[in-house]
Amino acid sequence: MKKITVGITAHVDSGKTTLAEAMLYKSGSIRNLGRVDSGNTALDTNSIERERGITIFSAQAELFTNDSRITLLDTPGHVDFLAETERTMCVLDYAILVISGTDGVQSHTSTLWNMLRKYEVPVFIFVNKMDLIGADQSFVINDLRNRLSQNIVDFTGDFGDIAENVSLCSEEIMNKYLESGTVDKNDIIQAITERRIFPCFFGSALKMQGVDEFLSVLDEFTCERQYKSDFGAKIYKISYDPKGSRLTHMKITGGSLKMRDELCYLDSDEIEQKSKISSIRFYTGEKFRTADNAEAGEICAVTGLIGTYAGQGIGSEHNSHDVLFEPVMTYRVIYPKDKNAFDVLKEMRLLEDEDPQLHICWNEQNRDIHIQIMGAVQLEVLVKLISERFGYTVSFENGAVTYKETIKATVEGVGHYEPLRHYAEAHILLEPMPRGSGVSFDTVCSEDELDRNWQRLILTHLSEKTHIGVLTGSPITDMKLTLVAGKAHLKHTEGGDFRQATYRAVRQGLRLAESVLLEPYYDYEIELPTENVGKAIADLQHMCAEFEAPESHGEMSIIRGNAPVSEINDYRSELIAYTHGNGNISFTLSGYKECHNTDDVIAKIGYDSDSDIENSADSIFCSHGAGYVVKWDEVYEHMHLPLSISNDEENENEEQRSVKAAKFIEKAVSDEELMAIFEMTYGKINRDPVRAFKKTKAVSIEDKKVRLPQYEGPDYLLVDGYNIIFAWDDLKKIAEENLDAARAELIHKMCNYQGYNGSELILVFDAYRVKGKHRDVEKYCNINIVYTKESETADSYIEKVSHELSKKHRVRVATSDGLEQMIILGNGAMRISATEFRKRVEAAESAIKEYIDTIK
Repeated sequence: MKKITVGITAHVDSGKTTLAEAMLYKSGSIRNLGRVDSGNTALDTNSIERERGITIFSAQAELFTNDSRITLLDTPGHVDFLAETERTMCVLDYAILVISGTDGVQSHTSTLWNMLRKYEVPVFIFVNKMDLIGADQSFVINDLRNRLSQNIVDFTGDFGDIAENVSLCSEEIMNKYLESGTVDKNDIIQAITERRIFPCFFGSALKMQGVDEFLSVLDEFTCERQYKSDFGAKIYKISYDPKGSRLTHMKITGGSLKMRDELCYLDSDEIEQKSKISSIRFYTGEKFRTADNAEAGEICAVTGLIGTYAGQGIGSEHNSHDVLFEPVMTYRVIYPKDKNAFDVLKEMRLLEDEDPQLHICWNEQNRDIHIQIMGAVQLEVLVKLISERFGYTVSFENGAVTYKETIKATVEGVGHYEPLRHYAEAHILLEPMPRGSGVSFDTVCSEDELDRNWQRLILTHLSEKTHIGVLTGSPITDMKLTLVAGKAHLKHTEGGDFRQATYRAVRQGLRLAESVLLEPYYDYEIELPTENVGKAIADLQHMCAEFEAPESHGEMSIIRGNAPVSEINDYRSELIAYTHGNGNISFTLSGYKECHNTDDVIAKIGYDSDSDIENSADSIFCSHGAGYVVKWDEVYEHMHLPLSISNDEENENEEQRSVKAAKFIEKAVSDEELMAIFEMTYGKINRDPVRAFKKTKAVSIEDKKVRLPQYEGPDYLLVDGYNIIFAWDDLKKIAEENLDAARAELIHKMCNYQGYNGSELILVFDAYRVKGKHRDVEKYCNINIVYTKESETADSYIEKVSHELSKKHRVRVATSDGLEQMIILGNGAMRISATEFRKRVEAAESAIKEYIDTIK
């Protein structure tokens, strides 16, 4: 007897549960026929399901036909519980899609069809409620073919009719049909399995019309999959029985599973677990039978496993990661004042264990519990569920859509973690990916540079955490994170060091990048009286919605389109009000797009990335046995490994380079930071007043190899403004009468000289005697002019900037201050005396004048 797993799914109120009940009854699996409106169906066993008359939790049942043992998995039909339906898809051999004969293809029907296509599940269609007035078989079959697939085949009638209908949808089968006048049944089975044709039936589940024939075709036109001999299992659901035992629902996809077998796997926290199977159960509704083993192809629930999760693969089976549907609304949980927050959080985690898409979030700073859900119906169900399971009442507030963040361009983030006796550096490349692609991870780092085990650990740290963006603190998405470089220490590196370095690298990359805020969008379908179409369109335009031209169907019209969830989510009540109850709207999550009101959302959320100490972008470096913090925007200047991507400064235009220079000048480092950098590079300065003035032995080039510095463009020229003014006779004479006029003349000369010389010119003037003066940086024509702050001389400012710039750039400083010239040389910069600088300026002026004369 072949074993197949069949899922049954539908748009809500299409009669899905009624059909499942009819199939169980007709096959003899249940003795009494239940009804949804009576609350006594075999598969809707939860009190909330029976009370509301909808399926909320997927349920399992076994039924037998002539040649098949069918495991039937009933799934929720309401859009709010779509995640539960999707989790079931990964274990199905076939699916039954139930269509209402009076409604045809509805918005959620299309969503389910796309989901079945993603998981490549063969589909049988049962058009239900054909006994009702208004049900039209020809209309429905045309609607199915136009909206879902042209290869939907009417399977009602005898085998001859079926063969003829199938031949019209497959050229291969058509050729065989024309040659022999018939079709081999195995060809039809293969075409169904390969999703080349989709059988369609018509009937009424409530009145048992067409159910026997449908069961016969399921038995006749399905086949059992071929399974591997090595053990494998795919987990699709976690639940708890009435006694509190944790159940792991799985499909055996290879080999077999026996009582007391020990399974090894990584749990949801990537920790290796070894657990023994304590029981194996086969469920039908809330009843079950136990067995000593489960064979390949069977669906069972086992106890004894800890840390398992939906979508997990065990043994030879791989994990499932990507999901089509995620919750789009976030609410704060309000619980009784006498309840401990951590007790509530623990109980919420149990619900998250059963439904991972709930995304329970703990806000440590505000000590709040937040929960992410799909919609209002799920919210109502949660209130009832918590009351029944845990005995207290909760409420929810501050409902808001769940935003996400991505980036516009590729950037390399660097994280360094080096407190005393620890060491790790990681470089993570952040690349934007297409919308809806989620977050992926990779490594291109050489194993000669970083051992494979460290690389695996970094990839684990990348995937274990929900990384948040810097605009609103929302999760990142549509991004590829690639390890491009890393460094460990033979003695001091521990596993936790790379966790810190990896987190900081991602965060630093996000701070450097241009972030984009994304929001969820709904595909909507509005059905309303034609006379109200104008009002609806005006509302949709106000909601920043996109819409197609309305379709008119007599007195009613249909508008389809796409709109931000934040705008259209609460539109149903308004629609019902102005259409006097004759309007209806249905939603399907279509994905995330760029937020339509980014500035407003950022201001409303008020997230401060600098204050988020749990997600720091700064790095930790070490000097003389003590760690010190380096801010995220200065990490590039301290990192131990080079960047893997070039800044390509040579391709920057003049404006970009000038802006970059101005930003650098404005953030000149403090004296303490300079000393820390100097001592980190060259060691601690221990001045000996006696030895300091002793003659030292000269070292020739022959005695020691000299490595010439490698410079990056552009070159920089720093000019000590007042020093030059009082060193040049003409400017000094002007200054004696009017210092401002002398300064203006020097600025004019420097603009001309920069245009001739081409280097980045920074002209520095003292303003340290001005009370309360802050440093000012001005962009004048093509040069940068700096007015120093209170208690800061031009000398000291030039010393700091020359020290930093000379690490990567050729730097010259124009001054006649003897002491300053010595310090400049020590910083690695080159000096130009005021006299020499005057000669160069005059030469430039002559060359400019000569050029002008030639073009006149």
